[in-house]
Amino acid sequence: MTVVVVGGGGREHALAETLGRDDEVVVTPGNPGIPGSVPTPATELDGDLFVIGPEGPLVAGLADELRAQGKRVFGPGADGACLEGSKRWMKEVLVAAGVPTARHAAFGAADLDAALAHLDSMGDLFVVKTDGLAAGKGVLVTTDRREAADDVRAKLAGHAFGQAGTTVVIEEGLSGPELSVFAVCDGNRAEVLASPAQDHKRVGDGDTGPNTGGMGAFTPVSGVGSDLVEAVGTGAIEPTLAELRRRGIDYRGVLYAGLMLTPEGPKVLEYNVRFGDPETQVVLPRLESSIVELLGEAADGHLRAAPVFADDALLTVVCAAEGYPASPRTGDPIEGLDEARRVEGVTVYCAGVGRDDDGRLVTAGGRVLNVVGRGSDLAAARRCAASGVAALSWPGMHYRTDIGLVPS
Repeated sequence: MTVVVVGGGGREHALAETLGRDDEVVVTPGNPGIPGSVPTPATELDGDLFVIGPEGPLVAGLADELRAQGKRVFGPGADGACLEGSKRWMKEVLVAAGVPTARHAAFGAADLDAALAHLDSMGDLFVVKTDGLAAGKGVLVTTDRREAADDVRAKLAGHAFGQAGTTVVIEEGLSGPELSVFAVCDGNRAEVLASPAQDHKRVGDGDTGPNTGGMGAFTPVSGVGSDLVEAVGTGAIEPTLAELRRRGIDYRGVLYAGLMLTPEGPKVLEYNVRFGDPETQVVLPRLESSIVELLGEAADGHLRAAPVFADDALLTVVCAAEGYPASPRTGDPIEGLDEARRVEGVTVYCAGVGRDDDGRLVTAGGRVLNVVGRGSDLAAARRCAASGVAALSWPGMHYRTDIGLVPS
């Protein structure tokens, strides 16, 4: 069979490679570093299974369009994708479903004074989120009330993220390590993947600097066992899926819970409606069972097979372009890619990669490459990834050296 993967980043490269163990894979639009990339739109391709990677096409209704053509699709329709397309609506669903989450309130462009007043009820840690899609960069976490107020003003005025930011959600700050849990859903039930991951959002070592789309991730996570994964399934994923059904939404795709492990128990920070990036790059390669079978059953509405994961550890380091996340520079030739891939245990996924007029692979986005190390434990995986990163270079390349060493 032929599987069509929609998207063009490191997540889609990892999806394509994992799906490609079983079947032929085509990636659209892909990028020059992903084998099987084609420029043809998904709606013009033939395939036996369509797997939509990024949130943008899902929110825009691509899954609905493909299903209307009679195609078999893994990915929620536009109604379910609102979980990521609108943080305000997502919070409404969480409350209705009884899922633990942070205390919060939402404000529109006409509510500036009320939003600023609400900041004073939030304690010493302020969390300001853009309502719409912002490529993982729409969240400010700060202890500075003035910085939080300036961020609220910029977002509500449309200066920060355009129309995606003219509604904000202001949350109480929670304490504890973060955790990413994926569940594959068939509309009626969910299979929570027994390989939770942790990622690092801030650009600099020690979790310093601005939030990004993710600078690295690893799995397994110390102290997180099957009991916690099951608790997330029964306390968050299943009630959310039931609430979506109550609202007439047939949710077939990934439900990705971003969690904070607070002293009171796990609380959902947000839901994403697709596999996370860069978590996918460490979670899916651990699968020993067929991912094509798993995603196909979910697309058909009949999950049966429980996924099986290997016992080893994976860790990915994101190599970013100069200026990322604010204004990444592009067009720099990427050196050492073949050498990095020759390092035992290393896999390199291409994310923000293009090709210049001379046929060389060059930087074409903020997060350029995902270097994944695999080992018997996290320390071995970290050493492996570091060896792969050391082989790579381009002007201004930067990355974090502490992935997996500090709690996120």
